[in-house]
Amino acid sequence: MKLKAQEVADLVGGIVDGDKKSTITKLSKIENGESKSLSFLGNPKYNEYVYKSKASIIIVDKGFKLKHPIKSTLIRVDNPKIAFSVLLDHFNGENLSKNGIDSSSSLDSSVKYGSTLYLGKFSIVEKDVKIGENVKIHPQVYVGESVEIGDNCIIYPGVKIYRNTKIGKNCIIHSSSVIGSDGFGFNFDSKGNTLKVNHNGNVIIEDDVEIGANCTVDRATLGSTLIKSGAKLDNLVQIAHNVIIGKNTCLAAQVGVAGSTIIGDNCLIGGQAGIAGHLKIGDRVQMQAKSGVLKNIKSDSVIMGYPAINYMDYNKSYVHFKNLPSVMKFIYKLMKKDVK
Repeated sequence: MKLKAQEVADLVGGIVDGDKKSTITKLSKIENGESKSLSFLGNPKYNEYVYKSKASIIIVDKGFKLKHPIKSTLIRVDNPKIAFSVLLDHFNGENLSKNGIDSSSSLDSSVKYGSTLYLGKFSIVEKDVKIGENVKIHPQVYVGESVEIGDNCIIYPGVKIYRNTKIGKNCIIHSSSVIGSDGFGFNFDSKGNTLKVNHNGNVIIEDDVEIGANCTVDRATLGSTLIKSGAKLDNLVQIAHNVIIGKNTCLAAQVGVAGSTIIGDNCLIGGQAGIAGHLKIGDRVQMQAKSGVLKNIKSDSVIMGYPAINYMDYNKSYVHFKNLPSVMKFIYKLMKKDVK
């Protein structure tokens, strides 16, 4: 793809500062920008690279001031990060233009789908499935009975979607994730043997949700496991049966949420955090990485540790914890003096 500076500016709503005819054919990081590439400056600590970069075009904040002249053309915007995201989408669009149903795939005759469906090699779509417009289902995907997939969704290779799952519009599910698998539920008989609890519910994923690679979202025992609109799941996230994830909540890699827990809107959950079952997490809660949550959390809380406590309290406690060896050494000395 080849774009001139003015074309880039038009795409991102920016102003060209330099050669309007300067052209780019690719994107690059500002640290190693090359000729004919476009970079962006989104963090002041990288300011020095503006003067070293060989990138033909660099996106910067409107208020950015140069200390001395540079060869690169600048495009000044309100928010460089958002502008660069727009360009990433634009460049990625070429990879999302596939259409047609591959002859090696299996599409049941009862399936209803839009005219622009892409169904890749060796994918299987079972009976009574409904698929919206402009849906891209990549190779080796399995879509079970009575699944619904909304407009503009992208399902990457190897995804498995179990029966009765409902997926809204503009969703992205990355490779090898499993949606609608059985929840982890067992009872014990009189002899202590485990008895499987069959899960007859489903999974509902609302609009604009993105699910990373190798995630699992279990279907409900009864009712629905629900991921609300705008939520984002990183890779390797486990969502158990009957969990509710609120709007625009983001879960980093390796987060695990146990059954029937409700997480509010606009929460930020750090990597490897573990959340016990049957809890209620309020809105706008921030959990630091590796937190272990064993009780309900109020809205607007910031927590850390295992078991998780207030973030500031944890930091204060840690100061004492790391000094504990020297404190105990002092105590032992006092004890010895008392014995004498």
